[in-house]
Amino acid sequence: MNNEELWQAVLAQIQFNISQANFSTWFKNTRIFDKKDGAIWVSVPNSFSQEWLENKYHKTILKILHGLDEEIKEVKYLVGKFNFKTPQEKEKAFLPESNQLEFQEFKVDKETNLNPRYTFENFIVGSFNELPHAAAISVSKDPGLIYNPLFIYGGVGLGKTHLLQAIGNEVVKNFPQKKVRYISSEKFTSEMVAAIRNQKIENLKEKYRLLDVLIIDDVQFLAGKEKTQEEFFHTFNALYEKNKQIILSSDHPPKAIPALEERLRSRFEGGMIADISLPDFETRMAILNFKMQERKIDLQEDILNYIASNIKRNIRELEGALNRLIAYQKLNAKTLDLEVVKALLKNLILSPTKVANPKKIVQVVAGFYDLKEKDIIASSRKREIVRPRQIAIYLLREELKCSYPFIGKRIGGKDHTTAIHGYEKIKKELSSNENLKEEISLIRQRIYS
Repeated sequence: MNNEELWQAVLAQIQFNISQANFSTWFKNTRIFDKKDGAIWVSVPNSFSQEWLENKYHKTILKILHGLDEEIKEVKYLVGKFNFKTPQEKEKAFLPESNQLEFQEFKVDKETNLNPRYTFENFIVGSFNELPHAAAISVSKDPGLIYNPLFIYGGVGLGKTHLLQAIGNEVVKNFPQKKVRYISSEKFTSEMVAAIRNQKIENLKEKYRLLDVLIIDDVQFLAGKEKTQEEFFHTFNALYEKNKQIILSSDHPPKAIPALEERLRSRFEGGMIADISLPDFETRMAILNFKMQERKIDLQEDILNYIASNIKRNIRELEGALNRLIAYQKLNAKTLDLEVVKALLKNLILSPTKVANPKKIVQVVAGFYDLKEKDIIASSRKREIVRPRQIAIYLLREELKCSYPFIGKRIGGKDHTTAIHGYEKIKKELSSNENLKEEISLIRQRIYS
């Protein structure tokens, strides 16, 4: 496997573990330019990409590379062009993007930052996403006049990015005079940092306030970034007052985004809020059939049933499983049967007990409520901690069938009666509290993603 093939194998795995917006933002124009003595050197287009790969994705990249080649023990990232022994080496290392493996996420319009492959026509609609889809259609027909802002939320890999970009592409098609821009909140934050550093904040303000449609993906990442939130608040107001359309996505509803300023939360809740839940079996089968038609391949019905029955929580994982089978079929030039498929997908299809464990449940609950793990297992009786602790107790019992004595010990060495009380309290409240149901559904999605 040469350097290009090795990096494409890395990208193929990474794109199914992060949002498409972040994948496009941070992995575009990256490639391996050298491999030597167990070290991989990755070229990146700018210092922002270098910083994000080093700080946020390094462990994942190294783990994937080591899994592909056990000799790889180190990864380094460098910005810009490099000296090569021959012109041929330089030319090979910096091949045009079109020579890379076909990642359509990269084919974005430079002005709008939209990917033309995301349309309403190839968005599969089911009971789990009917409301956000209908709202998205309405917004694309009358931007700024129907639902403003439109806030779509749901778990990882359920189609939020597709829907947001479909709106943008439809507006561009129907209203070519309108200025549309799609951006991830992390990229927006990076632009903000650069503008402050280079004393060009006024230029940035003008750039965004001239837009007719602003689409920001993964807005939960604005949480805790005070300066970015402040500027976004003023930009939001400036656009809203002119009836310009604002479209947002998040993995939380506005009220559940931790460390978000109340004035922004209030703005987000002032329009239409729609959630994308988990797709049912029929929708998962429809998605697989649609993807097969796109790729012009054919798989047996029992194989599709197996994939749809075992991958339930993430549309992106469905596509990832299909891509893995397609690659195997092309490389080996033979028809797949169910036993081969089971072997190929054994690492992707895991039982809930293998995916979830007590430590992960406590970590996810703590993270969801912007707490530390030690807060959950400590003896504090503050309401903002007691409530998440009871939810952790409920999930330990429901998801892993842990005994009450075990849960009591796990949650700060408490008596088993504390575990029983916490479980029963949440169980009873779930029958009448829709907000609690929503929160626990989102936490479950995080646990199993």
